[in-house]
Amino acid sequence: MESRGSVPARPLSYEGVWRFTAPAVDISVPQARHAVRDLLRRQRVPARDGVVQEVLLIVSELVTNAVQHAALLSPEIAVEVAIGAAWIRVSVEDNHPYRPTALETDHARTGGRGLLLVQEISREAGGNCGVEHTAGGGKIVWAVLPFPSPAASEEAPRGRVTSPRQAR
Repeated sequence: MESRGSVPARPLSYEGVWRFTAPAVDISVPQARHAVRDLLRRQRVPARDGVVQEVLLIVSELVTNAVQHAALLSPEIAVEVAIGAAWIRVSVEDNHPYRPTALETDHARTGGRGLLLVQEISREAGGNCGVEHTAGGGKIVWAVLPFPSPAASEEAPRGRVTSPRQAR
């Protein structure tokens, strides 16, 4: 809460929201991962390499899921990256109405555990993930990962992070 007469805090130079679309085809998976990696570098996001690698893995899993399961009804997907002072939110939106659920570990299956992996990465990092319906009947699958802000010490405890939409 601000006191009267105080100056509102300015966003940090790396904060913002970026969105791009891609066709729902296999080649979009590495292209999305590289685009997000380049964005984080270009914005000079002060996240440790481990957090960046987790974000890139999440992007790969979410885009792969959209390409494999939604392409029939959603020939185009949208990837959004929102960066706050101490968190990164990645989301993938498609027009398919099916709402995915994480499958339990089944060692007999060779696939189908992408969302479970996203949940585990998010939880272990102190973040969160979820699925929301869009007004047009599609869905947004998102994950938020925290990272220590530049002013925070390396020893600071990592608290839980909610979706920026929930934090509003």
